[in-house]
Formats: sequence, C-alpha cells, structure tokens
Amino acid sequence: MPNLQQIERPKENKMERDVRETLSDLIREQVIHALGWPMDLHSVQVRKVWNDHYRVNVFVGESALSVSLAHSYFLVVDSDGRLIGSTPKITKLY
Repeated sequence: MPNLQQIERPKENKMERDVRETLSDLIREQVIHALGWPMDLHSVQVRKVWNDHYRVNVFVGESALSVSLAHSYFLVVDSDGRLIGSTPKITKLY
C-alpha cells in the first residue's frame, strides 16, 4: 500500500527526470570542484529543498560500513544551475 508521500507526488516524465538529474550532476560537480576531492569520497547527495534551494551532503568512507557525513551545505543556484550561495561557505579542503 503506498504511503501519503507517494500518493501526493505527481508523476514526472522522462524529460523532467533528465533535467533534474543533469542539474543535480552540475551542482555535484561544482561542490566537489570548490571543496576538492576527498580521498575516501563515497557519494555526494543532492536534494532539492524548494525552487532554487538545495541540500548537498558529502559522504566519505572506505567501505559501505564506514560511511559518514563529512560535509553538508545548503545551496542556492541560479536558473542555469550555477552555484550562487552556500551556507556554510564551501572552502577548499582537499
């Protein structure tokens, strides 16, 4: 039986999904470029919060059992997906 979120979420077509995935990839690349590439990078999670605001979580760990959240940012992007603001500020660490 579907939960409430599944019922209320409108279906997205393939083109919308492709645009969302491309935008997420662009945001992910900009964050890693600004932060640097952690040696034990596991994944970079990009989640749209609303409109042009995103939450990005950077996970590190040598194996699936040792993954931890290393960095988390609240981002604002422009209509082209370019990063225009970050809280906290992304600084080059790697």
